[in-house]
Amino acid sequence: MTPSEHIDQLIAGIADWRGKTLADLRKTILAVDKEIVEEWKWMGSPVWSCDGILAVGNAHKGKVKLTFMHGARLADPDRLFNAGLEGNARRAIDFFEGDKIPQQALKRLIREAMAFNQRKSKKSAVKSRKSS
Repeated sequence: MTPSEHIDQLIAGIADWRGKTLADLRKTILAVDKEIVEEWKWMGSPVWSCDGILAVGNAHKGKVKLTFMHGARLADPDRLFNAGLEGNARRAIDFFEGDKIPQQALKRLIREAMAFNQRKSKKSAVKSRKSS
């Protein structure tokens, strides 16, 4: 099964509001850029990547969590992050029943994560050329 098929299956298996929320998050993320790739990691987590992991989505009891791998290093002018604020790397957005997805703000945050990953990739390419 492809990662996208795994994600389809996961969403289909969540019959309540969390399945719809995860599906809506997925649609919003994929609408940002055609270069974003879906992956299936850690035995059951949808992951969206572009030059590295952007975000991981999970349905938990009572919420849907979207975790940004390098969230602590991203600008968040719309103040979407509301979980994991004490961490040195990750930041998350917890969505609860009835929450609306702020699509434009989320798209800006995804673009910011993409730009971070691209900067990180360029730095690592420069380091490897210097060490050769």
